[in-house]
Formats: sequence, structure tokens, C-alpha cells
Amino acid sequence: MATRPNDSPTGPGPQHFQLPNARELRAQAVHRLQIGIFGLAAMLLLVGLANIIMDRARQAESGVSGTSQVQEAPKANTDPLADIGAVPSPETTQSTAKAAPAPN
Repeated sequence: MATRPNDSPTGPGPQHFQLPNARELRAQAVHRLQIGIFGLAAMLLLVGLANIIMDRARQAESGVSGTSQVQEAPKANTDPLADIGAVPSPETTQSTAKAAPAPN
């Protein structure tokens, strides 16, 4: 039991815990409901914003904009290391293998 000291000796006795009445219980329930609905709405907005960002990123990555769609010619499969000369290109290795005589 919680007691509060009295300033006057003739004042009321110790104050005991009282259960909340029906009105206070209803107010607590409404407050919890409001917090829950606000949390759900915030999560819905957050997921929607993330979806919009991902869609825009996909559009930017593919090079397609909403107003104009430019079709690019398909590129041949090339090896970037062969393009800079670090390794021989696959075409030159195949042509040299055909031109080289077979050992007897």
C-alpha cells in the first residue's frame, strides 16, 4: 500500500490504490486504438514510399522514362578484358586455333 505523508495531523489517512472506473478504462482503450491505427497508417505510408522509390530505380536502371521509350540495339556479348587488351579476344583465339596445323 502506498501512503503519502500528511502535512496536518488531522488530515485524511493513507491514500490507497483505486481501480480505474469504467470511463478511465474506456479512455485507455480508445487511446490504445488510436496509437495502433496511427502505427498501421505510418507503416502503410512507409511501404508505399519504398515501393515508389524501387519503381523509379528500376525505370532509371533500364533507361526507360515515363515520357519516351528509346529502344537500344542489342549489344554483342563482349569480354571487357579483351576490349582493353588484357586478354586475347575469343574471336582471335578461335581463328588461330583453326589456322594452326594439327601435330602429327
